[in-house]
Amino acid sequence: MTESPSATFAVVTGGGTAGHVLPALAVAEALVARGHDPASIVYAGCERGIETRLLPGTPFPHRFYDVIGLQRSVTRRNLGFVPKLIRSTRQAIKDLRASRPSVVVSVGGYASVPSVFAARRLKVPVVVVSYDRTPGRASRLSARRAVACAVAFENSPLPRAEITGAPVRQAIFDVDRVASRAAARARLGLPEDRFVVAVMGGSQGSGVLNGAVADYLEQHAHDSQLAVRQVAGDRFVDGIDRVGNGAADGPGVLHQLVGYEDDMPSVYAAADLLIGRGGASTVHEVAVTGTPAILVPWPNAADDHQTDNVEWLSEQGGAVLLAEQNLDHPGVGLADTIERLRTDPAALSQLSAGASSRGDVHRSGALAALIERVALTSAAS
Repeated sequence: MTESPSATFAVVTGGGTAGHVLPALAVAEALVARGHDPASIVYAGCERGIETRLLPGTPFPHRFYDVIGLQRSVTRRNLGFVPKLIRSTRQAIKDLRASRPSVVVSVGGYASVPSVFAARRLKVPVVVVSYDRTPGRASRLSARRAVACAVAFENSPLPRAEITGAPVRQAIFDVDRVASRAAARARLGLPEDRFVVAVMGGSQGSGVLNGAVADYLEQHAHDSQLAVRQVAGDRFVDGIDRVGNGAADGPGVLHQLVGYEDDMPSVYAAADLLIGRGGASTVHEVAVTGTPAILVPWPNAADDHQTDNVEWLSEQGGAVLLAEQNLDHPGVGLADTIERLRTDPAALSQLSAGASSRGDVHRSGALAALIERVALTSAAS
């Protein structure tokens, strides 16, 4: 654990997966952009989450709690949920009592619960940041006594909701898919003259998407005009065979295979087409960057919220929504959809324009302004 030597303005909490950690970092960055010292913004996450990889090296103090998520199915792992939550909440109370932040900002996920419970105990105001169209369980729980809920979608079911847009990292806002394309491809080792398909199944990867991509690569193994950068997930990458020779100037398809992607801004700038799931971070980053995308919602997500997220884009012509059960369906499956878009530049341009039209709401700065307003109002009371 690292701690701040200066007064703490905000504790930003949430984590476990990149879908929560990256928005938390985006919130922290937005507060820094408004003049707050990075040392005054503390991140609180989970000991077992990807935050243990992503937070070191950032300017933000951080602390990790021994907390686990509650599984929807009955498993032995759930037996440890309550004891760990109690211990983590006690520790969070000690931490918040020592640092006395002006506000606690929850981006959701089970890692946010100890700090939210501690904030309620110590009467520290809570702002819930919800960027899924259907809020998750932790966000719904935290919102009950939150001072305000910052949401990305209209008609949110959360109480005291204000539309602020989603938290998106500044590096994603800075992506210019025209001006940055050549440099991004050079950084990633991708040739300038190939059609580039980027595949990402979330921070943990997707076995289903990996299988569909393997079929597509097998069909196009000898295609020297194609490059595929596949972010397979650390848990899957060792079991996947690379197709082709891996050389940018070699014959056949160029297949780049990585477990986790550390440079998503370059991927968005370099890709002609993105294949992904329907997590909120992916959906909002596609919108902000205007990246043409085929999005395959994970059907087992709670309340099918990934489908809701993708529909927000697809209804505006900003993405192709492909149901998982149709991935290998002739004519409308993944391989045929990629090839149809690959040969239709106008359709790719329309997807990019439709996505960008949805991204404007995230650029307003309203999220950081709301957090500051809550903190200042509480300090004045």
